Amino acid sequence: MATIEHSAVLAAPPERVFALLENVEDFADYSDLITSIDALGDDRYRWHVHAVAMDWTFDVQVTEKSAPYRLAWQSVDGVSNEGRYDLERVEEGTRVSLTIDYRIRNRLLEKAVNRAAKPLVSKVSAQILERVEARL
Repeated sequence: MATIEHSAVLAAPPERVFALLENVEDFADYSDLITSIDALGDDRYRWHVHAVAMDWTFDVQVTEKSAPYRLAWQSVDGVSNEGRYDLERVEEGTRVSLTIDYRIRNRLLEKAVNRAAKPLVSKVSAQILERVEARL
């Protein structure tokens, strides 16, 4: 399983940042690569992503909502992944740290994704956090 990490500091308190991050369906508004997110009920969501010249679909279950400090999930279908946002109050506002672990079962596809995944996730994460900060 590969791990990708990204962090940034947003000029807002953790409570305000968390309030935006917990609205999972809105992530489609925060990144150009997320084409849509469907709410399936019971904190489950179907993500539609266009990346690495392919369309990806996966279902995730929110596994932890500890406002305002942690939002975690894991996939239940599609691309095997789990991740979390950890929020920490800092002098400048909130440090937001994203950690994603993923596994792709096709070795050829995994090599291509691994080469693109870190810069891609960093780009998506930066885009999400920039747009969240703009909404704040």
